[in-house]
Amino acid sequence: MKYKEDDFYCDKVLTGDVSVEVVKETDAILAFKHTKPYWPVHIVIIPKIHINSFVEIEPPYKAVFDELIKVVQTVAQQVKNEYGAARVLTNVGDYQDSKHLHFHVNFGEPL
Repeated sequence: MKYKEDDFYCDKVLTGDVSVEVVKETDAILAFKHTKPYWPVHIVIIPKIHINSFVEIEPPYKAVFDELIKVVQTVAQQVKNEYGAARVLTNVGDYQDSKHLHFHVNFGEPL
């Protein structure tokens, strides 16, 4: 079932309304195990400030985006080291369930 509000991450995760298992955290970025994983290894990485999507990154957010990419790289490398491979993806438009920029790092076949 799709989330019916605009921003699951701001509305639920960052407020603490939904508990998550943190994989990595910085002052600006949160990486955690997906609450409803689609793959056996499924990690979500978000900025702690609201950015709508990958195609809407504006200059004021460049430093946060740079840090986000560094965390995505770190998590992807950890998954690759542990499992031999990793996928990195983000969605935009109608494919983007929550309207908050986020990346998925995953491994394995869909559950």
